[in-house]
Amino acid sequence: MKKYLAIIPARGGSKRLPRKNILDLNGKPLIVWSIEAGVNSKYINKTIVTSDDNEILEIGKKYQIDTIKRPSELASDTATTFDAIKHSIESLDDKYEYTVLLQPTSPLRDEKHIDEAIELLENKNADAVISVCEMDHSPLWSNTLPENLDMSGFLREEVKNTRSQDLPKYYRLNGAIYICRTDRLLKEKSFFIKDNIYAYKMDRKSSIDIDEEIDFIIAKAILNA
Repeated sequence: MKKYLAIIPARGGSKRLPRKNILDLNGKPLIVWSIEAGVNSKYINKTIVTSDDNEILEIGKKYQIDTIKRPSELASDTATTFDAIKHSIESLDDKYEYTVLLQPTSPLRDEKHIDEAIELLENKNADAVISVCEMDHSPLWSNTLPENLDMSGFLREEVKNTRSQDLPKYYRLNGAIYICRTDRLLKEKSFFIKDNIYAYKMDRKSSIDIDEEIDFIIAKAILNA
C-alpha cells in the first residue's frame, strides 16, 4: 500500500486578504477546512501544517495533527511553495512515497475530491495528478492590450464568428490538489513533472480559490446555499 503525506502550507501574512488563512469561514478558520479534508481522506497517512505563524500552528495542534515551524526565510514573498514542501519532507523521520499539497485557500475541496484524485493516480499508475477545472471563459476570447488600447488583431480570424459553445473546452489549474511521487517532486522541484502526469477534473464551484475578499464572500454564499 502506497503511503501518502499531505502538507498544508500556510503563511501568516497575506497582502490582498490579511490573515486569510485563519479568517472565520462558516464557524471555523479557513485552514481547518483543508485540515479536515486531509484527516478524513481514506488514503492519506499523515496530514501536517507548515507555517511561520504560531497562531496557525496552534490551530493545527488543536486538531491533533503534526505541525512544522517554518524558518522565516521560507515565509518571505520570494520563498516558493516548493521550498516549504521540501523543508517539511526533510523534517520528518518517516518517508512517504507520495506527497499531496493541499493549499488552505481551497476550502470547498474536500476528502471526496482528494480520494478521487488518489484513485485516479492509482488507476493510471501515474507519478503525479493535479486538479483542474473548466475555465469560466475561453482564452480564445482574450489577448493582451497595447498601451494605446488598439484592438486590431485582438481576436484570431477563425474565432470572430464562432459561438462560445462551439469553442474547444479549456481547463486551468485550480490550486486545490497536487499529488506527486516524492522522489520526482524533490528531483524536478515541481509537482508539474515532465511526464506520467494526469489531470483530475473538478467542478468550478468546488474550485473556489480564496485570494481576495470577493472570493471569501463567494465561498460563504456557496456554503450557505
